[in-house]
Amino acid sequence: MLGVLTGFGIIGFVILVGYGVQRTGILPPDARVAMNRVAFFVATPALLFSVLAHSHPATVFSSSILVTLIAVFVSVLAYVVASRLFFPRPVAETTVGAAASAYVNANNIGLPVALYVLGDSQLVAPVLLLQLIVLAPITLTLLDVSTSGSASVRSIVTQPLRNPIILASLLGLVIALTGLQLPDAVYAPFQLIGGAAIPLVLLSFGMSLVGQKPLQPGSGRAEVLVATGIKIVLMPLVAYVVGRFVFGLDGARLFGVVALAALPTAQNIYNFASRYQRGTIVARDTVLLTTLGSVVVLVVVAAALAP
Repeated sequence: MLGVLTGFGIIGFVILVGYGVQRTGILPPDARVAMNRVAFFVATPALLFSVLAHSHPATVFSSSILVTLIAVFVSVLAYVVASRLFFPRPVAETTVGAAASAYVNANNIGLPVALYVLGDSQLVAPVLLLQLIVLAPITLTLLDVSTSGSASVRSIVTQPLRNPIILASLLGLVIALTGLQLPDAVYAPFQLIGGAAIPLVLLSFGMSLVGQKPLQPGSGRAEVLVATGIKIVLMPLVAYVVGRFVFGLDGARLFGVVALAALPTAQNIYNFASRYQRGTIVARDTVLLTTLGSVVVLVVVAAALAP
């Protein structure tokens, strides 16, 4: 338990430093954007390539990915039903809210949690692949169709191939599956660059918290509160029930899938919403509230399940 709290303390401290950097104006106002781009296009792909290339295929293609898939499906369904019953919205806004209820921050927060709390960065690999290769294209397709009335087949098919994180993950996965042995000198630059990914994303996230005021009047409070509750309460609960009683997981494996399911909403959802100008405030506020609330939930999960 002490190790878990230490891990959260490390993550929280770096986020706090990022908040302080932005608050005091040490860096230019647009520095966060530059840091995010370096993390997205350079550091995180290098980190994921290194992690997946050294991973065991059984870790990636395990029952954990099925547990996560079921938890995602139940969460999305719960939000859609609640939306239809209590706050009907157009398809695009409903898509953003549903995605915010189930798309976990496996990159910015998940990698640090997997490394410092779960003790193995490979544990986040199944969630990352599921979201990048399946959930993101589905979400973007629905937004394309609902906002423009049509979707380009070419853009849908090639979307994963235009994402450096997906490409790096697939390349690392190919190396792991084929058992290809590369010299340590080949991995060394990727490991060095990848080491910057977690500090960059945590600092950047802390910087992004400055000036945000959630739940303002007319901002879609009902959607935000429902999406937040589903994300940090229902989704980990479903992961626990399915993992424990359907797939028979226990110990570290059960702790891992539940902890990853309790992660906050990914900032990707805000990026998607901003791109299509639909549900941006709901996405932003859900990211913020789930990030704050998930800390409490993760501590509870750790206290109950940590081996």
